Amino acid sequence: MTSSAPRSSDVSGTLTPSGTTPAAPFTVRHAVIDLMRRFGMTSVFANPGSTELPLFRDFPADFRYVLGLQEAVVVGMADGYAQATGNAAFVNLHSAAGLGNAMGNIFTAFRNRTPLVITAGQQARSILPFDPFLASTQATELPKPYVKWSIEPARAEDVPLAIARAYHVAMQEPRGPVLVSIPVDDWDRPAEPVPARVVSTVTRPEPQVLEQIGAALDASERPALVVGGAVDRAGAWDAVVRLAERHNARVYVAPMSGRCGFPEDHRLFAGFLPAMREKIVDQLAGHDLIFVVGAPAFTYHVEGAGPHVPQGAALCQLIDDPGVAAWTPVGIAAVGNIRLGVTDLLARPAPRTRPLPEPRAPRPRAEPSPRMSVAFALQTLAEVRDAADIVVEEAPSSRPALQAYLPITRSGTFYTMDSGGLGYGMPAAVGVALAKPGTRVIAVIGDGSSMYSIQALYSAVQLDVPITFVILNNSRYAALQEFAPEFGFADTDPVQGTDLPGLDFVSLAAGMGCQGERVSDANRLHEVLRAALRSPKPRLVEVVVA
Repeated sequence: MTSSAPRSSDVSGTLTPSGTTPAAPFTVRHAVIDLMRRFGMTSVFANPGSTELPLFRDFPADFRYVLGLQEAVVVGMADGYAQATGNAAFVNLHSAAGLGNAMGNIFTAFRNRTPLVITAGQQARSILPFDPFLASTQATELPKPYVKWSIEPARAEDVPLAIARAYHVAMQEPRGPVLVSIPVDDWDRPAEPVPARVVSTVTRPEPQVLEQIGAALDASERPALVVGGAVDRAGAWDAVVRLAERHNARVYVAPMSGRCGFPEDHRLFAGFLPAMREKIVDQLAGHDLIFVVGAPAFTYHVEGAGPHVPQGAALCQLIDDPGVAAWTPVGIAAVGNIRLGVTDLLARPAPRTRPLPEPRAPRPRAEPSPRMSVAFALQTLAEVRDAADIVVEEAPSSRPALQAYLPITRSGTFYTMDSGGLGYGMPAAVGVALAKPGTRVIAVIGDGSSMYSIQALYSAVQLDVPITFVILNNSRYAALQEFAPEFGFADTDPVQGTDLPGLDFVSLAAGMGCQGERVSDANRLHEVLRAALRSPKPRLVEVVVA
């Protein structure tokens, strides 16, 4: 009987002839890195934790680790980056505590329809039955309902396929964040490469429904368009402008829209709708057809009553989210990609010519005053910025002034949060700047909002991105004080917990390596802002306002 040469087992479980060097095993980590490279997710937004460390061993030279000092900052940066690139961003968080810290901005990413592939470290599989330190007891349940999909794969070798599926789910409209929980010992297990695939991410709206909307538009005497953030997300800005011009329709921005969908200096632009039912109806009065494009119809902030649209007006909607279409209270709703839907409407025969509606009344100029107004501050910023500069906003009480005095006129130059949750704006500005190298980003942030994620200043400095952080300091949570009368407060009643005395943002910025300047004199604001906007480095301008 003959015998073969003795064999020994290498770490991947394959047998090699004795005395030879075993081939390096192909592991879960290798398969995931390969997938990330193919999906264009080579920037990893993260805050390090023990159960994630194996992913970063021998970190690839063509990858970039983007450090956030707190998990909300990590997700906010990834959100801005994903929105500005149009591709899903890869986020790596620690187990339950890290994911919990990030939940506010995960909620915002869900409302923003931002594609994020979020991986969270988990304890080793062998000790999970013993409720170990740092384990996430129900990892897939923790982020629900604010992720589109979540999984902790049953086997280590299933992790790469789970991440591939997560990417495709995140990218399919309506886009959004997903979660994959990965036990720490999975990364070095043997795995197979994931085959390349092509998966569609958009759907075309049903032609018969678009035909009904097109016919209603053609028959209308006084149509209005209401545009939302999905217009810009879908790359439909120019198509929507052509549609409005074809019908000579006034164009309004939907309540609480996180992106701009129409040039605010256009002859047909009619302003912004509030998040209150009765006020929406009042503002749209006189129109016989309201066509909502890329937005819910409508987002409300307070309880209201009465009709959702003016008496005698019909409502049509084009939206990429079937869930939103399902709760729209009246009218016709087409579901699918906004750009494809508007393109199909433009392919119809040209309608009859309508007269142009009356233009918007011009806003009076804001004048300097001893205690600078927000309106004057934003008017000055508008005068010194370039139209191509990108504005990231999180100043809720200043939003009406921003809408009046800082017009957005180009696609892809405005971002804010659809959720209303604070802590998004400062890190999102860093993510947008990373996605758009060489482009000036201006973060307009309230003093209260900034304190939710002030650590983003550190990331901006370390990444050396050209951001001007404009902090509007009114020493209070002004939005809450102004909203209090809706809940029965008299004008003179104090609103507990809303005063913010003593914050020094220039000192806070200096502590993280960011140069800053405080301005309270209206006559100096122009020169200070101009100098900050010319700097290739991150700069902070604290503007003391009434």
